[in-house]
Amino acid sequence: MGEAQRLSPEEQIRFAREGFDAGQDLTVAVEEEFAILDPRTHGLVNRFEEFAEAVVGTELEGQLVGELIASEVEVRTGRCETFAEAAATMAERRRQLLELTGRLDAALCGTGTHPWSPWQEQRIIDTPHYRRNDELLRYVVWRNNSFGLHVHVGIRGADRAIAVMNALRSYLPELLAFSASSPFVEGVYTYLHSARTEIFTRMFPRCGVPDLFEGWDGYERYVRFLYDTGSITEHTQIWWSVRPHLAFPTVEIRICDGQPELAEAQSLAALLYALTARIARAVDEGEPLPAHPHRLIEENLWRAIRYGLSESFIDLDSGDVLPTRQRLEDLIAWIAPVAEELGAASYLAVPEKNAAERQIAGCEAGESIEAIYAREVLEPVRV
Repeated sequence: MGEAQRLSPEEQIRFAREGFDAGQDLTVAVEEEFAILDPRTHGLVNRFEEFAEAVVGTELEGQLVGELIASEVEVRTGRCETFAEAAATMAERRRQLLELTGRLDAALCGTGTHPWSPWQEQRIIDTPHYRRNDELLRYVVWRNNSFGLHVHVGIRGADRAIAVMNALRSYLPELLAFSASSPFVEGVYTYLHSARTEIFTRMFPRCGVPDLFEGWDGYERYVRFLYDTGSITEHTQIWWSVRPHLAFPTVEIRICDGQPELAEAQSLAALLYALTARIARAVDEGEPLPAHPHRLIEENLWRAIRYGLSESFIDLDSGDVLPTRQRLEDLIAWIAPVAEELGAASYLAVPEKNAAERQIAGCEAGESIEAIYAREVLEPVRV
């Protein structure tokens, strides 16, 4: 990624197309973002640099990175050949990170927002990338104290990658509903299941649901337009909820809230991976895939933000309104044969309660936000 970012825009676009056309199909990499917490108060603490220094010379070096604010840390699996490898690596990364957290006398949590710590107290990390974004976005980037889970899926073929992205657009609401984990922010119960989406997706430019593109050429024209007009200085400033990554030959899905529990994170990653693989197969076989307009997808996206798994979605082809859990069950049934082939099927299930529903149930039972959040905190491993 670093090498690609040092290329000129012209070189970067050519590098990306060549990478996709020569790429390996259906590799997978998972990135998880966590809040760094005081282990006693569970408030956010600006300690990323201590984490980064502590992993030098360890297996986590290069897999633990900064993500905007100093009270946040991201861990990566790196590229995995199979989903089984990715799931095992996710478990190992969390174990390594929690051991590190124990040594540093800190704690972590993976919900999509922190329930009360003020954004004004979170320091942006001092890297060239984040300094540029700070100068460009100002309040928008200051306000973005959010934590997500991203999955990269290798797709061979530049035009094929765009076709996969086009179809994934229509499923972004289902993926967000499945992952919703952020009902609290700024000390209040927002009545949203994903406050993170409002903070990030609704505020950043070039974010949320992308347009449909006619193959790689159409996408390339758009990227060139952004560079030529000075709208972006780096390709990562295209913050869509699903995008072809210009440094890796992958389609990256970025819509999801972070997940407090390992099993929840593995299940979500399996869903994103298997769905992307199922869509790639449909592209190859000429099977019809959704190509809904942005305005219709947004209707379901709002339902996912507001109600998560708890209410209903619109079938954008028929106009029927169906329970959201039924929509997810139907989606899992559609992808199940491919998931079985790829070793991801055993991880797939619609949860009885996702993280947002658990937290909301506690709130409705009269518990404090602090007590509810404490149950989601990952306890450090003392070694």
